[in-house]
Amino acid sequence: MLDEGLRAAILELRKKGLGVRTIARMMKLSRGAVRTVVRAGTAAAPRLERDEKAEPHEADIRELHQRCKGNLVRVHEELLLRGAALSYQALTGYCRRHGIGYAAPKPAGRYVFEPAEEMQHDTSPHLARIGGVERRVQTASIVFAYSRMRFIQLYPSFNRFTCKVFLDEAVTFFGGACRRCMVDNTHVIVLKGTGADMVPVPEMAAFGQRYGFTFVAHEKGHANRSAHVERGFDHVERNFLAGRDFDDFAHLNREALDWSHRINRKTRRALQGSALDFFAREQPHLVPRPQWVPEVYLLHHRVVDIEGFVHVDGHIYSVPWQLLGRQVEVRETKDKVRVFEGPRLVAEHPRVFAFAKTRVTDPRHRPPKGEAVRLSKQPTPDEAELLRADAPLPDFAKAVKEHGTSRWPATMRRLAQMHRDYPKKPFLDAVTSASHYGLYDLDRLERMVLRNIATEYFVAPADRRPPDEEPHEG
Repeated sequence: MLDEGLRAAILELRKKGLGVRTIARMMKLSRGAVRTVVRAGTAAAPRLERDEKAEPHEADIRELHQRCKGNLVRVHEELLLRGAALSYQALTGYCRRHGIGYAAPKPAGRYVFEPAEEMQHDTSPHLARIGGVERRVQTASIVFAYSRMRFIQLYPSFNRFTCKVFLDEAVTFFGGACRRCMVDNTHVIVLKGTGADMVPVPEMAAFGQRYGFTFVAHEKGHANRSAHVERGFDHVERNFLAGRDFDDFAHLNREALDWSHRINRKTRRALQGSALDFFAREQPHLVPRPQWVPEVYLLHHRVVDIEGFVHVDGHIYSVPWQLLGRQVEVRETKDKVRVFEGPRLVAEHPRVFAFAKTRVTDPRHRPPKGEAVRLSKQPTPDEAELLRADAPLPDFAKAVKEHGTSRWPATMRRLAQMHRDYPKKPFLDAVTSASHYGLYDLDRLERMVLRNIATEYFVAPADRRPPDEEPHEG
């Protein structure tokens, strides 16, 4: 079929008085084709009207499309059972042309960003071979929307603490931050709402303000709004993780850092240059990293067990043996686990990233050789106080210790504190009753003490008349 340009040229030559044979010879066309255009008298190409095999079955197609939940394979099978003679390709073509379960694709939009205007952050699960075993890990990525500079790290899991650690490392890697951080509607950052109505978690909002950026979220269903970071995850899976083995997470993230440097230096066809070249223009506009920011850590409160260890994230870390049964504060940072007693640092260990439960022991935290046996025979200060108290408290304290768990020093401390806080007689009466009935739960003991106190100290006078029997004056 002749296009509209040729048809217009034929009509123009015809207006100049040239014959069909002459026009056909000049344009190297058949005379029949020229004659058809001249008879039509218009440059518009006619549409081909063909009968469609599926047209007689349109009502059945629409009914089956709804009943089969849009599955055209099932629709085709049912049509054949009803006697229709059409191919699957004819059915899909008919549905596409008549909008049955099909919507015409919309053109993709293009977002233009100024230097340091936006960075995009997201995470994605991947499989990485660590220590000879394939493990499921979370890949965290951040991309600058203008320069396409990229930074990735991988973690066993991803929560708010890990998110803050990653963003701190990213700002350090780039030497600054963009003024806006685009995220998806993840609960790690989002408190409530979606898209423009998103309200970030106050903890995360304060963290972003410290580095000079704010969190925003794209609308639901608009994942292409953060396409720069989304597109990179396929590259991570097919390039960085493909065929690589890692010793541990420290080795994995060192390799991820080197890979980030390499891809940022690589020339990209879409940019007509490397991300590093564009970053040189963007860097002066970044919000600089503060000269000092407090270290990112996750706070835990633990009681030192009878063996002198604290448990953090499934791993076990030693503390000085003098702190048995004491409550300590554990600060878990990016690569350290620090133990504090009040404001004093009492232990520090490298943070364990292994999947298997690991025990980390510092020899300095263990008592000298032979000292442990002698110390085990000596009561703790709280236990010694109880053993010096009036009967029957010493025998009750020994029984509580025997029936207790490995956290008996904490139990002794609580019992000694109750001995100091409550009046002597109600407390010893409750201890006597508890010993008689074999009750060694301190919660029940405390309720018994409070009941004794209420009975002894808060009794109304016997001669006190009820209010309705008080004499009335006048």
